[in-house]
Amino acid sequence: MSHQQDGVRPSGSATALSEAYDTALLDLDGVVYAGGEAIVHAVDSLAAARAGGMHLAYVTNNALRTPDAVAEHLTELGVPAEPSDVITSAQAVARLVADQLPSGARVLAIGGEGLRVALRERGLEPVESADDDPAAVVQGYGGPDMPWGRFAEASFAIRRGLPWFASNTDLTIPGARGIAPGNGAAVEVVRIATGAEPQVAGKPLPPMHRETVLRTGAKRPIVVGDRLDTDIEGAFNGGVDSLLVLTGVTDAAQLVAAPPEHRPTYVDRDLRGLLTGQPEVTPDGDAYRCGGWTASVRGDALALEGEGDALDGLRALCAAAWASAGAGVCGLDAGKAIAGLQL
Repeated sequence: MSHQQDGVRPSGSATALSEAYDTALLDLDGVVYAGGEAIVHAVDSLAAARAGGMHLAYVTNNALRTPDAVAEHLTELGVPAEPSDVITSAQAVARLVADQLPSGARVLAIGGEGLRVALRERGLEPVESADDDPAAVVQGYGGPDMPWGRFAEASFAIRRGLPWFASNTDLTIPGARGIAPGNGAAVEVVRIATGAEPQVAGKPLPPMHRETVLRTGAKRPIVVGDRLDTDIEGAFNGGVDSLLVLTGVTDAAQLVAAPPEHRPTYVDRDLRGLLTGQPEVTPDGDAYRCGGWTASVRGDALALEGEGDALDGLRALCAAAWASAGAGVCGLDAGKAIAGLQL
């Protein structure tokens, strides 16, 4: 099911998203929590969605922690969760490896406990050294204290011709103090050293969507995330709808400039957006209206007029920018229009 057929403008919903969809596939970092602390409104919003009958599944590209640890953390934050509610890129990459190697194969694991547990779950044996006779190399996020020597170990094995897998390639990861290097940055280190290319499992690629559907059984899912290049593109690749929340790494300028595969079906400030309908964005000649705002193109810039909820103004701006891009007009200056919204 997809409400956003043309990708020209954010879609509206007459009913609350928690009623329109049976399962929310929620990213964690930047959506539910940041730096280990719950994001504002997340706990209450998820509780209300769950009470209304929505199934909540937590889908993360972070391969560091096990589903048990993630579920425990969520429960401590006030978001009750079972390990079976958590799907990680470590699980997705472990399935990808197990599909290509025999049961019991040794795998050089460059990452944290979440990666090792996922590999064992698929009947694979994680090892620590390129000299331990591994059949493949698997790399996942190992946390900020990952020793540099682990990247060297991966490089030694890959240069011997072993296949290389990566849980995900997110270049950054949000934290309490700001944005830090993610697993994608570590993958780049190994790529530079080897000249090789890994098989990648995590969002936005199909192995992660496959893993999520297999584990949740979702029939009418909606992806909820903060990243255009993983969460939203993953939903696009999977043919499902998406909600972008502005509590993580994506800002208004990036959203307005998004290419078709990075355009969410809906956009909201935070997880309260699950509990409400979403306003329609309607064309008005060459302009687009949402709430009390009208967005249009004037020369080489986007213009915005009106008043009301600033988020409606952003939705209108997205519609104007995306429609113009579809007509071949790109690179519009949105800075003044966005600054006037005070998001």
